[in-house]
Amino acid sequence: MQFSVYQQTHIGGRKVNQDRMGYSFTRDALLLVLADGMGGHLRGEIAATIALQTLSMMFRMQARPYIKKAERFLEEALQQAHWDILAYAEANKLPETPRTTIVACLVQHNCAVWAHCGDSRLYWVRRNQVLARTRDHSHLEYLIEKGRASEADRNTHPDRNKLYNCLGAGQEPKIDISRQASLEPGDTLLLCSDGLWGVLPETEIVHRLSTSTIVQAVPDLVAMSAAIGGARGDNTTALAITWQGAEAAAGTAPDMISTQMLAEDAVSSTITAGQPLAAAPDIFADAFDENEIEKAIAEIREAIEKSSQLLK
Repeated sequence: MQFSVYQQTHIGGRKVNQDRMGYSFTRDALLLVLADGMGGHLRGEIAATIALQTLSMMFRMQARPYIKKAERFLEEALQQAHWDILAYAEANKLPETPRTTIVACLVQHNCAVWAHCGDSRLYWVRRNQVLARTRDHSHLEYLIEKGRASEADRNTHPDRNKLYNCLGAGQEPKIDISRQASLEPGDTLLLCSDGLWGVLPETEIVHRLSTSTIVQAVPDLVAMSAAIGGARGDNTTALAITWQGAEAAAGTAPDMISTQMLAEDAVSSTITAGQPLAAAPDIFADAFDENEIEKAIAEIREAIEKSSQLLK
């Protein structure tokens, strides 16, 4: 495989950076993960860290040197991360369970598959066009899908930040899995937290990714978001790759990673290994209906209020 990769984060105006990002790869597979510990919850950064560690560990165990069933891997890995967060909270007798949104992408055999919970996003960009992006698990996106709100409401609607899905909540997470996306050389995949996409217009994000290398575009996008957010800005994090192909080509560019020389059982990772996985029941979530969305939003809001009282 050949690809270039770049990642960057900025704490913004917050006291703690609850965003986490990282990637792992073998000779034939690449895993990208970004998690945004939910603000207002105690130890959101721990939930995000656990999520990354769980996915990286499962990737190390199963990528030999590629994942046999990509969609199943992502579903099981995100579900396991949820249970590991719950196990951490129980073992440490926390007053509430830390929570995080997450987006993860697996690239192998010139194809990408991604999964997400919450509003951490993935953009697939080719020649100045967005071919796909994740849809946030927010009340607003649900209303838009049902025709009860319009696309124009995205920046102003009062429910735009009301999430009903994450890892670590009392309800089982709803894990959205994409279809297989066939990549072409030059395609860019961007994973980012809401600190970036919530501040910058999508046109600006796509323009930067299409006119600059990711080594230039990612820090520029993060810096722009942080500058606009100012003293009250959110954590801003971005992780991007530009894909060049499954086969190594002659004349690799200096900023390209080529995995051709890796041993079949070797794994390279920027994610620190975690503890052994906690046992988890074999349970998977059904899709939320409207009543479940309202219940989930209320449950998340109640947890935020309890955290605020504990932090005073």
